[in-house]
Amino acid sequence: MAIDPLYAEARPARTRHLAVRNVRYQLREWGDASLETPERPLLVHTHGWMDVGASFQFVVDALCRVEGATRHVVAPDWRGFGGSTGGAVDAFWFHDYVGDLDAALDALSPGAPVDLAGHSMGGNVVMNYAGVRPARVRRLVNLEGFGLPDTRPEQAPDRLAKWLDELKETPSLRSYATLDEVAARLRGNNPRLAADKADWLAPHWSERRDDGRWHILADPAHKLTNPVPYRAAEIVAAWRRIAAPLLWVEGANTTVSKIWGDRYPRAEFEERLAQVPRVERLLLADCGHMLHHDQPDAVAQRLATFLA
Repeated sequence: MAIDPLYAEARPARTRHLAVRNVRYQLREWGDASLETPERPLLVHTHGWMDVGASFQFVVDALCRVEGATRHVVAPDWRGFGGSTGGAVDAFWFHDYVGDLDAALDALSPGAPVDLAGHSMGGNVVMNYAGVRPARVRRLVNLEGFGLPDTRPEQAPDRLAKWLDELKETPSLRSYATLDEVAARLRGNNPRLAADKADWLAPHWSERRDDGRWHILADPAHKLTNPVPYRAAEIVAAWRRIAAPLLWVEGANTTVSKIWGDRYPRAEFEERLAQVPRVERLLLADCGHMLHHDQPDAVAQRLATFLA
């Protein structure tokens, strides 16, 4: 693996573990509770699908370069991702992430609301959480957690049948011979990711196992179809109850239609977002879905202003 240039952390993280609903959660942590005030509470970053908490290192480093923005930050690995165990299960459920977040915040900040910033899947989790636990959230940031296409009741039987079929198989994820290959995979997923950042992320995103190969730190069961249909009306009902100010951030190079085609028109997303009581919006130039990798300084600058 190439080591020159090597990304240099401005603010190295500690790794800590937390028992959360019978799962051993791993968290990246910067600073400690001594930095917390009512105006600058704990900041929690939640990652997206097939990502890890360490992915926010670049934004945390960028916050160090913003005067007065250094604060206590944690970034958990969701169950079955990174260093968090998945439990003895063969499937994962979205609402478990919401339950895990609630339990983790009870341990990390039992007496005070927090600031939540989630990316992609993590953005969807924090939006739902903020709607059902509004008193626990002071400020809310959603980095391209668009949600999913709505479903129809008649789709439910086929989804359930597909899930039953998938349970009979053994899901797997591709492994890699070297960390260089892992870094190349990361850059293949996101061509805007700088080489030094890809090299830094690779050992956080994967581990070397007894077969000598590097394996992605994600339970393959995450690949299974969710048999529970996504019901947008229920999601929006939670969004309407969000009391915290919301900052919505997206990349100028993200095109919703490229992800879902005509199953989730942009206009439908706009209708959903309009249900949130207080929303500020930020569009970042030269940036795709991985905003916290593509433009960490721009993300940090806006976070610092919004969370102040």
